[in-house]
Amino acid sequence: MVGKLFIVGVGPGHHDHMTFGAKKAIEESDTIVGYETYVNLVQDLIDGKNVYRYAMTQEVERAQQCIELAKEGKIVSLVSSGDPGIYGMAGLIYETLAEQDWDPKSGLQVEIIPGVSALNSCASIIGSPLMTDFAVLSMSDLLVPWEIIVKRVEAAAQGDFVIVIYNPASKKRIHQIQDTIKILLKYRKPSTPIAIIKGAYRESQSVVLTDLENMENYADKLGMISTVIVGNSSTYNYKDLMINPRGYKSKYNLQEQTNPKLKV
Repeated sequence: MVGKLFIVGVGPGHHDHMTFGAKKAIEESDTIVGYETYVNLVQDLIDGKNVYRYAMTQEVERAQQCIELAKEGKIVSLVSSGDPGIYGMAGLIYETLAEQDWDPKSGLQVEIIPGVSALNSCASIIGSPLMTDFAVLSMSDLLVPWEIIVKRVEAAAQGDFVIVIYNPASKKRIHQIQDTIKILLKYRKPSTPIAIIKGAYRESQSVVLTDLENMENYADKLGMISTVIVGNSSTYNYKDLMINPRGYKSKYNLQEQTNPKLKV
């Protein structure tokens, strides 16, 4: 019996933002594996299936069990919020399989089902903050040394990228975002627009628009399900929206109402 492993991104949490491919993969699977919070996001889609729930820090165990179950002939969906290829489980699955000398062509079938990541979902809530080049950084130094993250923050700040920050803080991890703010203030104005989105498209959703100078006043909004978007030198706020201009205004008159090609 041939098994298969789907690595499924279920998006921000609401079913409206889950792809047809994600729903189809879960429907086809007889076994569901995932961090318990992510499994709960698809609870209504997994009745009658074998379900394995894990705590947050058991990523390696999750990966190993998914692979073993699929090798036994099960059709397995490893569910992840957002996109599994962006700070998700896809990398660990492939690393584990590579250690086992897996052959993608003749060995276990593995398919990634992409999903809407936090950078997409959060941007859609607050306007158009990602219209020009942007960098995505994680403040979690559990697997990456903090010294490396600092270098990346410095480079992104100096390069005037819009910056999307994942995992900005946790109960035990506070100094990282504080250090990041200090680095950003070396290169950005204190009035630089900041958006803090917590629990995007979930019942717990909250949105704060502030600026770099006052960001620390909203420490209670920072956590593992929060995403921070830092504007660049062109970003501005407009009526509770964050806008990052693409550059059209310098080439076109945006107030023109008629299209010359349509004139009769």
